[in-house]
Amino acid sequence: MEQRRLKQGIHTFVICAYKESPYLEECILSLKNQTFQSKVIMVTSTLNSHIQELAQQYQIPLFLNTGEGGIAQDWNFGIAQCHSKYVTIVHQDDVYMPDFLCDTLRHLARRPDALISFSDYGEIRDGKQTVRSTLLTVKKLLLLPLRIPRLQHSRLIKRRCLSLGNPICCPSVTYCMERLTTPVFQIQYGSNLDWQTWADLAKEDGSFVYIHKVLMYHRIHQDSTTSGLIENHQRTKEDHEMLRQFWPAFLANILSKFYGKGETLNSKS
Repeated sequence: MEQRRLKQGIHTFVICAYKESPYLEECILSLKNQTFQSKVIMVTSTLNSHIQELAQQYQIPLFLNTGEGGIAQDWNFGIAQCHSKYVTIVHQDDVYMPDFLCDTLRHLARRPDALISFSDYGEIRDGKQTVRSTLLTVKKLLLLPLRIPRLQHSRLIKRRCLSLGNPICCPSVTYCMERLTTPVFQIQYGSNLDWQTWADLAKEDGSFVYIHKVLMYHRIHQDSTTSGLIENHQRTKEDHEMLRQFWPAFLANILSKFYGKGETLNSKS
């Protein structure tokens, strides 16, 4: 496969490694096999031999977060280690298509006002990739207005696309750091910190660049953080709080009941 190396300072992949994921090496290889080669670093707050050995094997700089732990803290720590124009936060269980970075940078080059870019995605369940599910279909429907480039800048459209749920797949997102303030993520949520971030950014002057193409696959499994949050019902509470940012209380109550049913899709792996 022909590969092109980007000039230094354009983009960084930040792998957030946690404990001993059996999928971490597959994730690393998907980044190493990009048609455009970018800088790759790894951050963790749970240092162990598994993470260290893979970082050494693939010559990936490894940074240890010795401060406060948590998803938002780790993501913010990862971003703080970067000095590039664009940053993609990589979840250790996921897989990126070879053209992920090429297509992402091509779309971003057309939109100097971009805040973030993101793509469609598929799922990995029981080791099998799929791009068809009820959840994926619903998310694509929510994002339909953003397929029109001239609407990607509209605060109203950006917020409407987020008002019935979180249709943006976090590991598909690339952050345009020159237009963002840090820290990017707030720490009050364990599950919906990404949804909260999109909601905050939707109020800002800038575009959400939507790439209507499957460029990565998100792994669904019982050991994932999201599955754990669903099981202990923390996500249900967070979902309701997020919906209240867009709707009156009575409507948010109704919507959260329907929204909660969709969470069971995540646990069926």
